[in-house]
Amino acid sequence: MPLPAIGREGVQFGLTAVVVRENIAFFERWGRYLSERLGRPVIFVRRRSYREIMELLETGELDFAWICGYPFVRRREPEYLDLVAVPIFEGAPLYRSYVIVHRDSTIRSLEDLKGKVFAYSDPDSNSGYLVPRATLARIRLSPDALFRISFFTYNHAETVEAVANRVADAGAVDSYVWEYLHRTNPALTARTRILHRSETFGFPPIVGRRGGDKGINAAMRAALLTMHEDADGKSLLAQLALDGFGAYEPSLFDEIRQLARRLSDPAVR
Repeated sequence: MPLPAIGREGVQFGLTAVVVRENIAFFERWGRYLSERLGRPVIFVRRRSYREIMELLETGELDFAWICGYPFVRRREPEYLDLVAVPIFEGAPLYRSYVIVHRDSTIRSLEDLKGKVFAYSDPDSNSGYLVPRATLARIRLSPDALFRISFFTYNHAETVEAVANRVADAGAVDSYVWEYLHRTNPALTARTRILHRSETFGFPPIVGRRGGDKGINAAMRAALLTMHEDADGKSLLAQLALDGFGAYEPSLFDEIRQLARRLSDPAVR
């Protein structure tokens, strides 16, 4: 049973490196910005995987988190999450999954991945796991039989690095992270090539615990939705390469739900 939230110092906000890898100074700035608007300290809590973040949300050790659409569409009984806000990237609350290979690779199609080493990001990632597996299944290829080796990086940036450094022949990454790195570290992405772009999906959302302090949930939503309206917020958004945050319905993630159902995931609602 989830524990009451905000019964400790500050507001706990969960993040994984799968979503974004930024420096400590940036998160200190963002934390101060949100703290000023909520009227209490906002503390970022970093964990390696989505599973760890979801467990902390369930037990009430986190109040908010930036998660992925795949764990968001999974069944929870009773439901303990509410959709707070969705990032807006390049004008829309959407992103894609990219399959990338090394720039000099001879791989020209998904079929050419046979016998190769493949990097996923996280087993609960939409773009870094669910989408590539569904894409291969659509063309009647079994990922488990196709790849010689597959492994998880638990970080989209590290997936890009693994491909760029030829640790992996190919990998599945969040388009937002690849495009972010393309702006901030073009020497890295220049050593990769996009082999396949998926259809669009709802961008990884910010969620809050249901049954917690409704005032804090409303304040966090307001703080995120208005970040683009002041200079400090704009500066933080620019560092994240986002246009802002928007309010959307859970139906934004229906395509992810349908994809998971196609792969017979029993945990999907």
